[in-house]
Order: sequence, then C-alpha cells, then structure tokens
Amino acid sequence: MAIFGTALLALCTLLGVALGEGLGRLLHVKANVGGVGIAMLLLILAKIWLTRRGKLTPGMRLGVEFWAMMYIPIVVAMASQQNVLAAVEGGPMVLLTGVLVVATCFGLVGLLGRTTGGAR
Repeated sequence: MAIFGTALLALCTLLGVALGEGLGRLLHVKANVGGVGIAMLLLILAKIWLTRRGKLTPGMRLGVEFWAMMYIPIVVAMASQQNVLAAVEGGPMVLLTGVLVVATCFGLVGLLGRTTGGAR
C-alpha cells in the first residue's frame, strides 16, 4: 500500500533529522548537519533492502517514489531560502560572491553548450 511507502519516508526523515542534529552537536555547530541528505540515503538504502528481500510491494514503491519526487524539490527550495537569508545577513561580500558564482555557472553552461553542440 502507498501508505507504507509514506510511512517509510517519514521514518527515514525522522532518523535523518535526528542524526543530522546529533552530528551538529558533535561538531559544535548550532544547526542540523546533513539531516536531509542522511534521510535520502536512508530511504535509498531501505528501498534497496526491501527490494532484495522481495518485500517492496508495488503500492509501497508508489508511495516511496511519489513522496521522494515531492520531497527533493521542497527540500531544495527550503535550503535555498535559508542560504539566501544567511547570505543577506552575512554582508555584501557574501552577496557579491554568490552573484559572481551564479554568473560564472550561467556562462559555463553556455560555453559547454556551444562546445558540445548543444541541443538541436
């Protein structure tokens, strides 16, 4: 059932956040360090483990895949918002560096598109 896939995602998220908080405390950082990444790795490992044992039913797979597709864009949006807020609080040098990095990436995408033939 899809609800079991959702429950598996929730369990991995809770474990990932707890491990990220623990890692932050261990490193003396007042933040969750890698909790979302840990949660996604746990979800991938759980899915592989269940698949190898033949316990990943089509309904459970549907629940895991649906929420995994929703989870990643939401987390990326949340992380980017936090990064922007931190940059604004960090001062003008941080903002300038961020703008230069984004401009450089845009330029490199164009350069790579031209050198590799790009999409036609």
